[in-house]
Amino acid sequence: MAKEIERKFLVANDDWRALATTATPMRQAYVVLMQDRSVRVRTKNGTSAQLTVKIGQNSLIRDEFEYPIALEDAEEMIALAVGNVIEKVRYTVEHHGFIWEIDVYEGAYQGLVIAEVELRNESDAPSLPHWIGREVTGDRRYSNQALATEKLQQDALYGLPN
Repeated sequence: MAKEIERKFLVANDDWRALATTATPMRQAYVVLMQDRSVRVRTKNGTSAQLTVKIGQNSLIRDEFEYPIALEDAEEMIALAVGNVIEKVRYTVEHHGFIWEIDVYEGAYQGLVIAEVELRNESDAPSLPHWIGREVTGDRRYSNQALATEKLQQDALYGLPN
């Protein structure tokens, strides 16, 4: 069983763009949503797809299982999704031994930029790049599940204090 341990932040400025090493367009949607678990389907670059099962209510650590699936199956599942389809481009930036994933949202969430860093264990304390803004780990409004099923308020969309 894999554990996902990650912290999430709003992004304060675009300085990360010059450091990005990859850019991956993604579409994702949820096919099952429950209080403590979800099943998500995601396509990458329009060429590959995966099914992800996440279990747990802790916003920092959850059990995570990922499986490759046929792109055609993923597209069918996305069409049957619960809520909205999330569209974003994921960029990666290496910073002091950690890989940061910066999600630049499109569509209904255009303007929202969130950075995530996966940790090896709970006690990891990655150095925060200067382009990182307010931490939103545990703020469910910024979970992809909430973005797919709830309307994010404008003040939260642009990272303004609330």
